[in-house]
Order: sequence, then structure tokens, then C-alpha cells
Amino acid sequence: MRGHDTQQSSMFSYLSPEQRVPTAHPLRPIRAMVDEALKSLSPGFNRIYSAFGRPSIAPEKLLRALLLQILYTIRSERMLMEQLEYNLLFRWFVGLNMDEAVWVPTVFSKNRDRLLQGDIAEKFFTGILNQARAANLLSDEHFSVDGTLIEAWASHKSFQRKDGMTPPPDDPGNPTVNFHGEKRSNETHESKTDPDARLARKSSSHESQLAYCGNIMIENRNGLVVDTELRQCSGTAERDAAMLMAERVEGTEQITLAADKGYDTKEFVKEMRGINVTPHVAQNDKRPGGSAIDGRTTRHAGYKVSQQKRKRIEEVFGWIKTVGALRKTRHRGLETVSWVFTFTAAAYNLVRMRNLLDTVVQHG
Repeated sequence: MRGHDTQQSSMFSYLSPEQRVPTAHPLRPIRAMVDEALKSLSPGFNRIYSAFGRPSIAPEKLLRALLLQILYTIRSERMLMEQLEYNLLFRWFVGLNMDEAVWVPTVFSKNRDRLLQGDIAEKFFTGILNQARAANLLSDEHFSVDGTLIEAWASHKSFQRKDGMTPPPDDPGNPTVNFHGEKRSNETHESKTDPDARLARKSSSHESQLAYCGNIMIENRNGLVVDTELRQCSGTAERDAAMLMAERVEGTEQITLAADKGYDTKEFVKEMRGINVTPHVAQNDKRPGGSAIDGRTTRHAGYKVSQQKRKRIEEVFGWIKTVGALRKTRHRGLETVSWVFTFTAAAYNLVRMRNLLDTVVQHG
């Protein structure tokens, strides 16, 4: 018998969002890991928020909503609020009841900015990493580092002379700019939109763009991100970031650090060996004076393994830029972009850990 196409909606619903989300849905283990990490952040939330006044959006719900924005590549807070209005899965993940009102986008953005000013992203990242360590998913001996350019939220037209000699625009909204014959550098110019951004390019075959240098360190066992460092672009930004992240590795045992040819300099290799790190850096024989890596390092079988494992870091950058929508950041300022970069790396770890733990259960 053919069913009736009844359009009238029911007045009541006896099913909660918890009942509607399938037990095998991939967001369930992610939600469990997120809630575990948020428990440790509660004292930090108390310091950010006043004990008096009108209640604001719960920071736990804010962070869960920001995670959804990354995991589902939602371009703006306005689109995120639209999804929360009717998407039961999103409501369940954030912690909104069926009849609970969704926040106004501008209110959500203002409350989000309060979290961006603290070290919440680093603490959340650490909370997720501690769970990976407890599940024995991390290597504490072998690591890899690399950096990439994160395009800034600023145009070339905003890159103007610091001395104010730029002629007044013919159209303040969309001025006509001719760069031909003008020497532009970070010493003489800066972006009026994002002064922290720097003009840079990844190689001689790429165009220059206003960007930040995003650096990550992964452990070589499962490719999980164990540290992040966002810096202003410079000729040594990637190596400087690698040194900082290597120094932050806990413990006193010897570790290995894999990297590409860009790290093959005598200064970097000497610095690594001075802090008990074996630099498994790819050899750059075309560098003047030859490679800083010699047979003391390359003769070991572990060197070849590190060179294979370090390529996993490109998978992280690919995910962060496509799924995490950080090919071009939507924020301005070194501190804010660094917050988002670290938080996006934590989201990547959540997805990776869910897959790893699921594999362990299937084979365990």
C-alpha cells in the first residue's frame, strides 16, 4: 500500500539528539576525547570569565562548535550557526537541546574572540596529546619537522611603504595599484591590513605572498602532531622553529629529528647535536661547502627509515589546508593565527586518533 505524503509536522518529539545519532558514527569517539580534554580546561575557563554578570556562551560549547567548523570545512560562523539551527548531529556534538535557541553569529564571534586571547588552544592540544600518549600511540624517540606558508588575510594592495610615501588612492575601497618597477620588501613595506604578515615564497618557482610560516613536529610512529610553532616568515623561520620544538621535547634520552634539505646547514646540525638530537636531515649536496650530514649519520638504517617517515608530515599540511581551511587564514595577527593553527592541529590529531583506535579495536 502506498504511503501518504503527509507534510504536517508533529508537535512533540520523544527522541533526543543522543538517540538519533548512530552508535557507530565517527563523531562519537571524537566527542568522547573532546569532553575528556575539556575537563582539564575548566580551571582555565574560570580565570577567563567573570563570576558576576550575564551568562555567556559556555566555552565548552564554543570549542565544540569551532571543532565542527574545522572538521566539516564550514567557511564562516554565519554558515555554522545556520547548520546548528537544523542539523541534529551538530546540535548533539555541541551540546544543544532540540528546542534550544542558536546564537546570533556576531554574538558567537565576540565570545569566540575571548577564547582566542588565551592559551586555551595549547592546553586543549596538550589534553588531546595526553590521551594519545595514554593509548600508547606516540613515539618518544623519533620525530620529523617541516614548515609551510599559511597565506595571510591581506592583499598585495595592503602591502604599502612604511614611510608613508605611498600616493593617496584613487578609490579608497578598491584602489588602482601598479607594482611594476617598484622594489618591495619586508624592510621597506608592511601590510596595513595585517602588519604581522610578511611577504614570502616557498621557492623560486612560486609567487610571493603575504603569509605566516606554520611549523609542526610529528612523531614517526603514527604521524600524530606533537608540537606546533607559527612564526613570521624569514629566511631562517623554519629552522628556528625546529630548534624551539626540539628543545621542548620532554626527557633526556637521545632522539632523532628528520627534516628535508632546507634544514641541511652546519648551524642547524651543530645546534641539534648540542641538545642531544640526532639530525636525520636530507643531504643537500648542491649547497656550497657540501652537506652538513656525513657518514656518521647516513650509515645507520634508522636514517633511511626517518627519511621515509618524514613524508607523513605532508599529509598533515594537506589536511590542515584543505579540510581545516587554513590554506588562507580567516584571522589576522600572529597570536590569533597561531591559536587557530594549533587548534586545527589538535583537530587533525582527533581524526587520526579515532582511526588509529578503531584499527586497534578491530585487530585487538
